[in-house]
Amino acid sequence: QVQLVESGGGVVQAGDSLRLSCAASGGTFSRYVMAWFRQAPGKGREFVVVASRTGVGTYYADSVKDRFTISKDNAKNTVYLQMDSLKAEDTAVYYCAASTKNQALISLATTLSYDYWGQGTQVTVSS
Repeated sequence: QVQLVESGGGVVQAGDSLRLSCAASGGTFSRYVMAWFRQAPGKGREFVVVASRTGVGTYYADSVKDRFTISKDNAKNTVYLQMDSLKAEDTAVYYCAASTKNQALISLATTLSYDYWGQGTQVTVSS
């Protein structure tokens, strides 16, 4: 029902900032819970952060809390991930995902909760 396209990835140095974007089309964006996941080579897909349908409620993984910020702009059908103070361990392919489930945000920190995924965008942090 909804198509997701990420952009904004690139190669940066440790300590730098980067903002990722995920543009949605083909669905009613305001009705989706949106999340960001990431996957490093040889690793499973890891939860990063999730935003409520309105964008007001958020839940972050401990590994990125205080460094990353999610924002959901329903008027633009876009969700963003502002990444500050990047570390080498943040290197991964970052994916946005959409969920239709009516559950508490903390329960949506798993790939199994999401029906729609973007193609991913590579973030490489050099140290």
